[in-house]
Amino acid sequence: MDDTNTKATGTLAANAVENEKNPYAYLERDDFTSEKYKIEIRGLPKYYGIGEFKKLLNEKLDLQSCKVKPPRKGSGWLYVCFRSEECRQRAINTINGIIWKNSMLVAQIAKPAPDPFVKRKLEEETADKRLKNDEEDKNCSPMERIKFSTTPLWNIPYMNQLKLKQNEMTSILMKISHQMLKECKGLTDWVNSQRKLYNGLPCELQNILSADVTEAYRNKCEFTIGKDSEQHKIMIGFRLSSYASGSTAVGPIDDLCHIPQNMKTAVKILETFICESDLEPFNPVDHSGYWRQVTARTTRADHLMLIVAIHPQDLSGDELEKLKSQLRAFFEVGKGKDAHVTSLYFQTVDKKGLGGESSDTLYHVSGTEYIEETLLGMKFRVSPQAFFQVNTLGAEVLYKAAIDLAEPTMDTTVLDVCCGTGTIGLCFSKYCGEVMGIEMIPDAVKDAKANAIKNHVKNCEFFTGKAENILLAMIQRAMKSNIIAIVDPPRAGLHQKALLTLRKAKKLSRLVYISCDPRAAMKNLVDLARPTSRQYLGEPLVPVKAIAVDMFPHTKHCELILCLERLSQAMKSKEDTS
Repeated sequence: MDDTNTKATGTLAANAVENEKNPYAYLERDDFTSEKYKIEIRGLPKYYGIGEFKKLLNEKLDLQSCKVKPPRKGSGWLYVCFRSEECRQRAINTINGIIWKNSMLVAQIAKPAPDPFVKRKLEEETADKRLKNDEEDKNCSPMERIKFSTTPLWNIPYMNQLKLKQNEMTSILMKISHQMLKECKGLTDWVNSQRKLYNGLPCELQNILSADVTEAYRNKCEFTIGKDSEQHKIMIGFRLSSYASGSTAVGPIDDLCHIPQNMKTAVKILETFICESDLEPFNPVDHSGYWRQVTARTTRADHLMLIVAIHPQDLSGDELEKLKSQLRAFFEVGKGKDAHVTSLYFQTVDKKGLGGESSDTLYHVSGTEYIEETLLGMKFRVSPQAFFQVNTLGAEVLYKAAIDLAEPTMDTTVLDVCCGTGTIGLCFSKYCGEVMGIEMIPDAVKDAKANAIKNHVKNCEFFTGKAENILLAMIQRAMKSNIIAIVDPPRAGLHQKALLTLRKAKKLSRLVYISCDPRAAMKNLVDLARPTSRQYLGEPLVPVKAIAVDMFPHTKHCELILCLERLSQAMKSKEDTS
């Protein structure tokens, strides 16, 4: 055998050995394998059939898939395989963002599965090698996983995102009309007439609104302090997956498009302080360690607040004071000076007990005690734990839309339920006779009162308490002949007692419901529309207009504003316009 043949034979042998060690070597062969052109689809509905999903792919969308690989039972994703790269790319572009069975689908390239035979041999040879239970660990880098979990629509053109969200709001309103037909028997004629007029919807849905700025829009983020996926490097970012999924690793935020740069810079600088502190991050597995999280809040005027939280463990009072002093010096005169932090807080967060209680304590360390933001020409101070919309420019669009839908007059009392720092009520103040705000967080109410003084607003009052407990008293003291309620509840919706109180208030003619989770608000909306009964006193409040506002670009979340009127008033308005 000559040298050339010897070299060739040696190369083939070497390649054979290498292929035996490489579970992905089969992809280089000329013969076809469906693993080469595979995608992963997430966001699937809870209940669906594989057969009907194949019909969606191949008959309705004409994507010519060659195989659908169902996941383990209960998983919200599956694999779909194609015969060419061209088919795969067309499928991703088509599927990304479509609504199917009221769920928004997201598609991305999936890495091929390893050759099972080679994989088994490698596992046998390497006893300590284990399969990763989390499929995302195999398919994505930590940065990719963070991007798809926090901003799943980041790779979809923004105009397409708006179309997707408008379609989703249409789907949700259609479901609300179905529920109203099912549960509000006395309103069948009204609901059917509305559905006929608005193509199956219970009311008019206007075009979706959004702010001009869609990048770096978040003015508040809560970051976890932990370690990277290799458990070597201390990192401040977001969890790669939930604790229930078996992971406590934290991923980087560098490439996330919705976080402003000054937050990213401050977080990176704080990492150096934590690394040099000789205190480990808190470990949720055994509850050891100290550093837990950092909350960052910023404004358009480049104010930056950091709230650094720690589990004190067995640290003495003197040790905690020393740590606060070190943190102050770091950001005032040390390496942290470049972060330009204008308000610094230190928070101790003890382990929660069985009842969920925790002894959280907040300490002002440096700078101002609050930051200041401008909204619709008014100035608002924001304290560490007060609620403020996370997208300031989006909030301006949201509040303008709410004012337009509410149509207040000088004979109107506006009830601002769940008022936070008073932003909505104060923005309404120039359009109505009086504003009465309710908020359960005392610091937020202090901010609201200070904001009223700062903006020279004299027709606003703010009250501390749960809406369900003090709403009746507030309605009784309203000075104007007409009441409009503005409701911006937490994600779970309005408390049932508060809902019933609003509904039976005779002076209340209109209710503007701002929902950050329209699906969760469905029960509230149906209950407000139920026919009058012993439980549901007062005339029904039915939706007459709705408008979506995209407060969260590059995510699946969207705010929906619904304007509800008394049924008789809505029927009269409909007759007048017909």
